[in-house]
This record gives sequence, structure tokens and C-alpha cells, in this order.
Amino acid sequence: MAASKPIEAAMAAAAAPGSGNGVGGGGGTAGPGSGAGTLPRWHVALAIGAPLLLGAGAMYLWSRRRRRREAGGRGDASGLKRNSERKTPEGRASPALGSGHPDGSGDSLEMWVSLYSPGCPGTYSVGQAGLELRNPPASASQSAGITGVHHHRPAQLIVSKSESSLDRAQAAKNKGNKYFKAGKYEQAIQCYTEAISLCPTEKNVDLSTFYQNRAAAFEQLQKWKEVAQDCTKAVDLNPKYVKALFRRAKAHEKLDNKKECLEDVTAVCILEGFQNEQSMLLADKVLKLLGKENAKEKYKNREPLMPSPQFIKSYFSSFTDDIISQPMLKGEKSDEDKDKEGEALEVKENSGYLKAKQYMEEENYDKIISECSKEIDAQGKYMAEALLLRATFYLLIGSANAAKPDLDKVISLKEANVKLRANALIKRGTMCMQQQQPMLSTQDFNMAAEIDPMNSDVYHHRGQLKILLDLVEEAVADFDACIRLRPKFALAQAQKCFALYRQAYTANNSSQVQAAMKGFEEVIKKFPKCAEGYALYAQALTDQQQFGKADEMYDKCIDLEPDNATTYVHKGLLQLQWKQDLDKGLELISKAIEIDNKCDFAYETMGTIEVQRGNLEKAIDMFNKAINLAKSEMEMAHLYSLCDAAHAQTEVAKKYGLKPPTL
Repeated sequence: MAASKPIEAAMAAAAAPGSGNGVGGGGGTAGPGSGAGTLPRWHVALAIGAPLLLGAGAMYLWSRRRRRREAGGRGDASGLKRNSERKTPEGRASPALGSGHPDGSGDSLEMWVSLYSPGCPGTYSVGQAGLELRNPPASASQSAGITGVHHHRPAQLIVSKSESSLDRAQAAKNKGNKYFKAGKYEQAIQCYTEAISLCPTEKNVDLSTFYQNRAAAFEQLQKWKEVAQDCTKAVDLNPKYVKALFRRAKAHEKLDNKKECLEDVTAVCILEGFQNEQSMLLADKVLKLLGKENAKEKYKNREPLMPSPQFIKSYFSSFTDDIISQPMLKGEKSDEDKDKEGEALEVKENSGYLKAKQYMEEENYDKIISECSKEIDAQGKYMAEALLLRATFYLLIGSANAAKPDLDKVISLKEANVKLRANALIKRGTMCMQQQQPMLSTQDFNMAAEIDPMNSDVYHHRGQLKILLDLVEEAVADFDACIRLRPKFALAQAQKCFALYRQAYTANNSSQVQAAMKGFEEVIKKFPKCAEGYALYAQALTDQQQFGKADEMYDKCIDLEPDNATTYVHKGLLQLQWKQDLDKGLELISKAIEIDNKCDFAYETMGTIEVQRGNLEKAIDMFNKAINLAKSEMEMAHLYSLCDAAHAQTEVAKKYGLKPPTL
């Protein structure tokens, strides 16, 4: 069975059923309503719609999707602040939301923010003193939450020496703003420097503004080191100064200080309530870069690890025309020695490949690669089969680099059985998809269809590829071709239903959604032993908020395959979404780990939930366990992104006392 991860994890899970992240093929079916590669992958639980507050950016994606649904095409469908580029200097700085500023405002009113504020009539202009309000109503600046708006003081106002110094500093700053607007950044820097020197040291907020404005001018000159230095001074004076934190994050990005950039942008995201798209995109970009960087080094030196027997059996069950996964034929093995009860069967021929096949039947998987190597080294009768079987197990243990030469050789063996060559093309194509090479993947699948057009596996696995590429109509056509060749192949029937459901769900076509749901009912009635049918139906039911029935479907999966850990993870996530039952959800995910301590999906999900609960150290531990189990560099990069996000939140909490909302 293949209760696989939803689409946000499917790119790394391109195929293996029942695991959530697989290797050469299987039931890693996509979730509805999202195209492959279009969404950040540091928000696991969002894929099934769980209303959980994830750290470092999941709130953004959830809010974006919700607002798009609610907006219904009104204006900006994302519902986010689209702050163009935070380039301009400002009148005054203010702390972020809830940080103690008297008017409770967020960042100060800046030129990149819309100047309309309900309840505050009047027009605004940029003048010598910065942002000025013409013809303001009484208390307009307070009612609009505007900081840094200047009103003319009465002539008789008595000014202290300190205020006089501050006025001179403000005048220098305003002159700098004028130069900045004119693109005269060197002169602007001189004015801001003068403002800094004139400003009374106890005026922290004003002084932080002057440093931040000077940083903005340095930014225009691409003096990134100076930008970072001035922003640091601004943040030291005003620790929740969003604009300075974000500008420093951009400077760190330019200086290739990814870790520091991530910490700053994480702080910004938390202060802005995960509502600013520009901040979220930078966080996502840096997390991906860090993830790839860390994964590249780790994957190169990782110890190969054989997955659980359940994973391996689920993987092979996704193939129907795979010679190497078929039971041994009569004559390939002798009768069991009845005097030696329980002893393994003896292979008649002295063949490494046949011994490897015997070990497969015994689930003694650790010996398969070495026995295949013996057959290959001896250039034996079954060399092509041994190459393909060895490549398959290299893929299963996450050694794609070792698998590729074997697959290439099988594909090039013109005299080899065409089904062996087609199977090698399927597995190489799936491997390419995991490595984000969709064009190469498509070429391999098309070649497999060309050389073996009656091979149902080609269409089944190419259908899954098309789902990942968001080509749902083509995916359905491939599943139909597979079903024509193998009418009793339940897995393809279930995945076709899910593809049709996803197409209808994405198009918001209620009649087609209902037709797809009816299709699921027919599949599980026709194939009551197909756990995949129940699992995919459960995901669709969850989307439709039919939680009770979804729970029943997961129970049927567990009855059919009690050793499939992934089903317990999905059922656990359902409890969080349906009943907000955190204890039950964690209990089920812990059960998954107990059943299969190599289930990286369970550790990943547990880590994500611990982030939501604010248990960052435990979350990091869970992510590290998942990293050690990852079967592809791409999946490892995703997991490092989650881990790095948790690390960044830990540092932000220490430095600024900032934490995102928790369960």
C-alpha cells in the first residue's frame, strides 16, 4: 500500500508507496490543489490542511491560500502586504507590533506603505521635514498610527537644550532624505552622519533611525559591510526595528552570511506576523540555499541505510512487469531439505543473482548487493538481471550515484530482455525526477514506452510523473493505458481516481469532485484489499472535511497493513485537524516510529509538531533523525531547511525574546 506524503513532499518522494519518500517508483501520489515545485517545502502539515501554526513561514503559506480562497479574485489575491522594496529612508523608527510604542503601531509609516488609513482624512506629501500631513484633522497622526509625522510647533514653545540638539539632528536627517531622493547618496550619508553626531545619546529611537537611514544610503552604493554595521547599531538601539533587521538580512545575503541572514529574516517574519511576502520569500530562498549546501556535504559522506522490509515490499508492489521482483521459477531452486527445518532453500546453480533472489524472498535484504556483484564480476548468465537488481537496491539505500552506472549499462544492452531495459528506464527516470531534472525524466519514460509499449509499469509510473508536473489530464491518460493493460491492477485504479479528484478540486468543480469521490467508492468496492485506495480516498475526504469517514478509511488501511508506519502518521495528522487532539496525534505518530524506526516521514512530522509547540530542541533532534534516514539529496535538503528554520528560531528567541505563536 502507499499512504504517501501529499504533494508538498512528493517531489522527494517521487515514487515509493507507503513511505512518503521513495526511490524508483511507486505510489507517492500528489495532493490536491498544488502544483509541484510551486510552494516552499518547509511547511509539512499544511499539505493536508491542518490548522497548525508552523514556524519560520508556514503561517505565510496557510494565510496566502486562505486569503486567495476568501478574496475570490478581489484585487490582490494573496492578501499580503506587497512592500515594493523597503529602500527609502524614513522620518522616525518605531518598534514592531506590540513592542511597547505608545500608539501600538507597527513599523513607522514609510514611503513604500500605502498612505491611506481609515478614519484619518487628509492628504500627505513628502516635504523638507519628511512626511507631512496637509490640513490634518485633530489628532490625525495618532488615530492613523503614524510616527514621524511633523507638525509645526507654536512659536512660543520653549525648547530644552536636548530638544534643540535633536531638532538639529532631525534637520540634518531631513536634508539627507532630500539628497537620498535625488540619488545623491554620498551627500545623504554625510547628512545622516551629522545627524548621528548631533543626536542626544539617550534618544535611542531617533538615533536608530539615523543609522538605519545611513544604511539605506550605503545599500544604494552596494557597500554591504557598512550596511550591516549600521543596521547592527540601529538594532542595538531598537531591538525590534523591523526595517533595520530586514536591511541587515539583505546585506548578510549579499555577504554570503546565510546563517546570519536567516536569523534576521526569521525575526522579521515573526515581528510582521508572517504577513509580508518579501520577507517570506527571502526566508524561503535562504532556507533552500542552506538546505542544499548542508545536504550536499552530508549526502556525499552518508552511510547507506537499508529501509524497512515494509518499505521495500511496498516499493516492489508498485511494479507488475518487473522481472527481478517476480518469485523464483521452478528449477531455479531445489526442494527444501526437510531434515533441516527452517533452513533456507539451496539454489541449484552457482549464481550470485539467484542467491540474491533467494535472499529477497527471505527478506534478507542486506546480502543482495554483494551477491549481485558476484554475478556481475563473473559476467554470469544473469548479468543484466543482477545489474538491475543491484541498481534497484542502491536506489533503495539512497545511493543514486552508484545506481546510475548500472542502470545505464542495462539500458545500453540491446540483447537484454526488453522488460529489463524498460524497467531500468523507469527507475532512471524516477531518479532524475527526484534530482529535479524533469526533462531527462520525461525522456526516459518516453523511451521506455517506445521500446516496450505493452509494459503497464511505464504508464503507471509516468502517470505519477505527470501528476508531479501538474499535467493531470496526461496523467489520467497514462493511468487509463495502464488499466487497459492490467485491468486488475488496483493501485493504478486508485491513483487515477486521485488524479481526477485533484483536477476537479483545483478547478473548484463541485460536480466533478463528487464524481471523483464516487469513483473512490467504486474502487474500494472492487478492490477491497487495496490499502492504497482507502488511503487516497481518506486524503480526498480530509480535503472535503469529512473527517469521520476519512478516519474510517485510515483504519481500514491499518487493518490491511498494520506494519505501514505512514498510515499512522496520516491518521495522527487527521486528529490534529479534526479534533485538535494533540495527544492522540502524537500518540499515533509515536506508534509509527515504534512500528518502523526508519520512517523519516514520522520523524519529520513529529519535528514539525514540536516546532509548533515551541519545543525547538526536540524538534531539531527529530529533524536530525529524519536527515540521517533521507534517501535522496533533495529530501535531505528539505529536512535541513526545516532543521535550520528551527535553529534560527532558537537563536532569535535567545537574542530578542521573539517566538512565533505555538499550539
